[in-house]
This record gives sequence, C-alpha cells and structure tokens, in this order.
Amino acid sequence: MGIIQEFKQFAFKGNVMDLAVGVIIGAAFGQIVTSLVEDVITPLLLNPALSAVNADKIADLSWNGVKYGSFLSATISFLCIAMVLFWLIKGANKLTRTAPEETAAPAPPSSTDVLLMEIRDELKKRHSS
Repeated sequence: MGIIQEFKQFAFKGNVMDLAVGVIIGAAFGQIVTSLVEDVITPLLLNPALSAVNADKIADLSWNGVKYGSFLSATISFLCIAMVLFWLIKGANKLTRTAPEETAAPAPPSSTDVLLMEIRDELKKRHSS
C-alpha cells in the first residue's frame, strides 16, 4: 500500500501535472507551427523558385543523382520554424514584461558599523605612524 501512496503523491504533484499540460500544449503548438511553415510560408517562398527551374516539388531537385532538394527543403523549414518561434517568443516577452524594478539605494551603515569603521581607521593611523 505504501508504494501506491508514494506514486499517487508523485504523479499528482503540481509540478508533474504542470509538466504534462506543458507537453500536451507544446505538441499542439508544434503542429500549428509546422502547418504554418509547411502550408503557408514555405509555398509562398518556394513557388516562384520552383516554377523557374520547372519542378513541382523541392524534393524533386537533384544534380547527378544528389537530391539536394530534400536537404534544401529541410534547411528552409528549419529556418522558418526558428524565425516563427523567435517572433512568438519575442511577442510573448513583450506581453509578460513588467516595468523595470527600481534598484533601491543601499541602506546606510548602522551606528555600530560606523563606530567599528572609526575604530579601524584609528588603528590604521596608529600602526602607520
């Protein structure tokens, strides 16, 4: 019975549940970003270039048997995903940014500290002369 209780405490802690929700939302968000890149951004960028080389798909591009089109497609997809994520994170940071906190001036030394500093200074004077 003890192991079931331990597992229940572990599985239903706030951190584990938050992580599970984050993973699920991250997967759904990943699908949105992938669709944006594959279905919107990449075709807008590539259709003019593909029609110029008489190719239907970027994966069809090859030279002497080397299918550089697939590599080019993966590279473009990566760059698009990175740019979209950059914009989203930048926007999210602007939304969550709070007013900069004012840095408080350091507190003045206490009377005890002032007295100790005076004693230290006086001892330095006596030892140097």
